[in-house]
Amino acid sequence: MRVLQLSDVYFPRVNGVSTSIETFRRRLRELDVEVLLVAPRYGSEGDTDDVLRVAGRPVPGDPEDRLMRLRETAARASAIAAGGVDLIHVHTPFAAHLAGVHVARRLDLPVLVSYHTLFEEYARHYVRWLPRALTAACARAISRHQCQQAERVIAPSGQMRERLLSYGVTRPIDVLPTGVEGAHFAAGDRQRFRRAHDIPPGRPVALTVSRLAFEKNIGMLVEAVVHARRVCPDMLLLIAGQGPAEGDLKRQVERCGVADSIRFLGYLDRVQMLPDCYAAADLFVFASRTETQGLVLLEAMAAGTPVLALASMGASSILAGGRGCLRAPDDAGDFGRMIGDLLNHPEHLDDMSAAARQAATAWSAVAKAGQLYELYMRIGAGGRRKATRRQAWKARTKGRAA
Repeated sequence: MRVLQLSDVYFPRVNGVSTSIETFRRRLRELDVEVLLVAPRYGSEGDTDDVLRVAGRPVPGDPEDRLMRLRETAARASAIAAGGVDLIHVHTPFAAHLAGVHVARRLDLPVLVSYHTLFEEYARHYVRWLPRALTAACARAISRHQCQQAERVIAPSGQMRERLLSYGVTRPIDVLPTGVEGAHFAAGDRQRFRRAHDIPPGRPVALTVSRLAFEKNIGMLVEAVVHARRVCPDMLLLIAGQGPAEGDLKRQVERCGVADSIRFLGYLDRVQMLPDCYAAADLFVFASRTETQGLVLLEAMAAGTPVLALASMGASSILAGGRGCLRAPDDAGDFGRMIGDLLNHPEHLDDMSAAARQAATAWSAVAKAGQLYELYMRIGAGGRRKATRRQAWKARTKGRAA
């Protein structure tokens, strides 16, 4: 099977969408699925056998991202599709979606859309000069229209599926979370990371991993630290990631007087540094209300790091199991006191750690890729039937003309 994927974001840009695409691609290769990806060029990245890069310009107010040139995106997608593909899988709603749908219609190919991001919530943080009700309504309308252009839609959680249904999406929606590479994250080295970052072996450490964006609600964790260290005075919060809110967050840390209790780590290499970081932490904390899945929660649990998080959107599916994870109160003071109390009881965290590792096995990358493979086979078979009918119709038309 041969699949054309398009995305407006991919590595080296680090976020959940990039991680999801790469995790599935790696495992689909083992199932003899050839995935060809059209994605942005951020710097000097060149094409590879299966990733074709398209130049673009930085997004205003968010220089980490790129707006791909639509004409070039469509041209590269057309060239791949003309060589024969079974379906087109679109991951993001900008040039990737427009080009993917255009090529699919021209070649009569089926389209699958993954809805990774809750744009209704993102819009209010990045289009602040318009009324929130207006930006939310526009985001819902665009999301509904784009989902309706697909044969099927993938939602990463049941909560996201319900949200899309509330938008009026009537296309079939399959719930398919991204899987986690459990063995990879279980191999982190706690002491190596602590030595590298001068963290004493016995110091209680909480960790959050996230793009430092306004919609991620990391400011709530900064407030929570004020309360947590009243319970656990020597606690430390590590913040791994970068993003447009970093400057505001660092200023908030200074205003709150907790600079000696919070460290910003920047982006961490996923091969070694990120697994080591998870292993170095005693507790993973997360306050985002906009996660369509919450993949970092699963990574932490696979590493044996217990999770305390807000039960919002996709994160609530993970927290529902209650093994190795706890629901956090949606209040900075209560959240912080719960962090401090947990860090003061390492024996309880040890019990949660074993449960977290076990719970994460239900979300394995192998199993989730197998589910996507089955979905590809169903949609691709329909596309091949359509192509056969199209060829037969052309043959009949040519015969009548003769």
